[in-house]
Amino acid sequence: MSYQTTVPTRAKGSNKSTIRGTVRILSQQEELPLLRDHLLRLDRTSRHDRFHGFMDDSFIERYAEKCANDGTLIIAYFEDGVVRGAAELHPPEQSPDALPEIAFSVESTVRRKGVGSILFTRLIAEARAKGYQSLRITTGAQNEAMRALANKFGAHLTFRYGESTGSIDLAKQDQTEAVPSAMATTMEAARAITNVNRAYWGMMLRMYGWGRTA
Repeated sequence: MSYQTTVPTRAKGSNKSTIRGTVRILSQQEELPLLRDHLLRLDRTSRHDRFHGFMDDSFIERYAEKCANDGTLIIAYFEDGVVRGAAELHPPEQSPDALPEIAFSVESTVRRKGVGSILFTRLIAEARAKGYQSLRITTGAQNEAMRALANKFGAHLTFRYGESTGSIDLAKQDQTEAVPSAMATTMEAARAITNVNRAYWGMMLRMYGWGRTA
């Protein structure tokens, strides 16, 4: 599934997003420099949070090149043609527990504006389209923003050796999302039965003249 989504801006003073950009999948080879440059722009703290430790520029360049060649899917948030945020979906064979692993990075200029949630939502949609049932996520124990975002999407994290590791059950999320639809269907059925009963009794009253006005 490929898409390009425009993220709308909101009026000043709104509690919702005030960003404007596009979200789309990067082509792995041609757009490698866009991911690399985004990761290189991360400030020291953001780089530490993303890679669970400080990594120099040469490591990031090698990492971006690896992503371009190992089947990793990159969903990027663009502003003015520049990648300011990225969500990564790594193939399951790269994970020790055979689960596809996900990772996120957002530059400081677009933090606290909903970019992480937008990328998380799009990434989950892509994972479901690929037929994945569960996702693995690892983040630094001090990365509170990432932990809060993961919890928002149903991840259950455990802590060890300075990291938070957990998984997101996509099948369970599907069941949860189906509940409102099931409730809506039940309510619609109840309304239909009520309407049928009302029509029936209205007809009976008219037949016997009970519904006539004086």
